[in-house]
Amino acid sequence: MKIGIIVHSYTGNTYEVAKKLEEKLKGAGKDVEIQRVKMVGGDEPKGKDIEFENPPEVDKYDALIFGSPVHAFSLAVAMRTYLEQIPSLQDKKIALFVTKNLRFEWTGGTRAIGQMKKICQAKGGMIFGTGIVVWNKQRNKKIAELAEEFSRLF
Repeated sequence: MKIGIIVHSYTGNTYEVAKKLEEKLKGAGKDVEIQRVKMVGGDEPKGKDIEFENPPEVDKYDALIFGSPVHAFSLAVAMRTYLEQIPSLQDKKIALFVTKNLRFEWTGGTRAIGQMKKICQAKGGMIFGTGIVVWNKQRNKKIAELAEEFSRLF
């Protein structure tokens, strides 16, 4: 099974989580690859018309993990736009995670995960797991728990 970890990372925190997930999954003998969602002109949207540099293709993966930061209590615009542009996720096993700075999950984390789930399910994807990593002193523990959970999913 080939697993794609596709992330948008503005500050590097979300990418750091993706690297730890990759390490755990590879340690379990999985075929894993990370791809980043990068916008033309930088990681911060400059209006409504977002273009991507080499948008990651999902067809070559059997399973996908999408990761994104939370921006303004919602899913980051770049990840939302990327997911909306994917033609199909039919029958793909999918796990989702977000990273955020505010300590309570309800301060955007739950909403962002809900937005990701809705888009992925509308495209035929099957959600098998989700996670929210709050960027605080407990983050390493949460990342380890998330990696363990996701490694059992695939």
